[in-house]
Amino acid sequence: MANRIVLNNISYHGAGAIKEIVPEIQRGGYKHIFVASDPDLIKFGVTAKVTDLLDEAGISYTVYSDIKPNPTIENVKNGVEAFKACGADAIVAIGGGSSMDTAKAIGIIIENPEFADVRSLEGVAPTVKHAVPTIAVPTTAGTAAEVTINYVVTDVEKTRKFVCVDTNDIPYIAVVDPDMMSSMPKGLTASTGMDALTHAIEGYTTRGAWELTDMLHLEAIKMIANNLRGAVANEAEGRRMMAMAQYIAGMGFSNVGLGIDHAMAHTLSAHYDTPHGVACAMFLPISMEFNRDYTGEKYREIARVFGVEGVDEMSQEEYRDAAIAAVKQLSIDVGIPTKNEKIREEDLSILADDALADACYPGNPREATKDQVIEMFRMLM
Repeated sequence: MANRIVLNNISYHGAGAIKEIVPEIQRGGYKHIFVASDPDLIKFGVTAKVTDLLDEAGISYTVYSDIKPNPTIENVKNGVEAFKACGADAIVAIGGGSSMDTAKAIGIIIENPEFADVRSLEGVAPTVKHAVPTIAVPTTAGTAAEVTINYVVTDVEKTRKFVCVDTNDIPYIAVVDPDMMSSMPKGLTASTGMDALTHAIEGYTTRGAWELTDMLHLEAIKMIANNLRGAVANEAEGRRMMAMAQYIAGMGFSNVGLGIDHAMAHTLSAHYDTPHGVACAMFLPISMEFNRDYTGEKYREIARVFGVEGVDEMSQEEYRDAAIAAVKQLSIDVGIPTKNEKIREEDLSILADDALADACYPGNPREATKDQVIEMFRMLM
């Protein structure tokens, strides 16, 4: 069996990396740029850090900001029409997963109009053409959407999120500049950072994991364990390391899949509009406990990179306990809530059904029954 790795053609990293955007646009010969960014980033001047560069270079562009935190089918459809109306030939996506996921869906549909029904892209989409040339500029250190082959869209009508997996959607260029993340508030820094940790831990323990992705995920876990607290405190080094850590996690999980944590988190977000990173973080110790007996010696290595001492002298049960405890403590330290008061007992059955139907669930190392998933949701009540 061959293991596949799909990555950006080009990626730029480090403070000031956004200065590479204009030269790349000029090299590509693009005439009009479709800038996808969310309203808050525009309001607080983050998007302008890039559009000012376009202005200085005399590059024509149109800004599209009809993007919700959990982007909807309508956001994508409106974006497709806006792209067509402005005559753009490339995309610059600025933001977190919401902006980049919306841009991915728009770029795919523009080049593959037979998939104009956004729902037809769910799962592994059989598109033929690569998406519109896209430069992805993350403003959060969490989703790694700039380097993944996945995107998530909310179906408001059916109260669910669906995952699209498509090698044709990966941005051609990623520009990972920690300066673009410096204005993230404390809570968002914490939740997106825990999302990145969830990517790394689920990617490390998923069914599809292999040596190369294990290397990436374990390093990402170590970097997050050592730097998320500093990033939340708005320390420059913490910001820089988290920007790199979330990208490294994305390099891995995009190619091997995730697990039940993300399946449940997608469901929680769809039903109660819970921020994705918060949902992932709340479920992480719970899902790690559920999977503990199906992870071999990997929890020992998680505990080790978290700085737990004496792991080689511990029993299997002890180092698994230590890994879960270290993750739980980090989550507490950065202020992640442990309960969701919106969950109702009468919702549990549909929540479990939706989680088990999510595209991330099959990667989980352990099969789950509906009753077990219900119980994991109940733990957040």
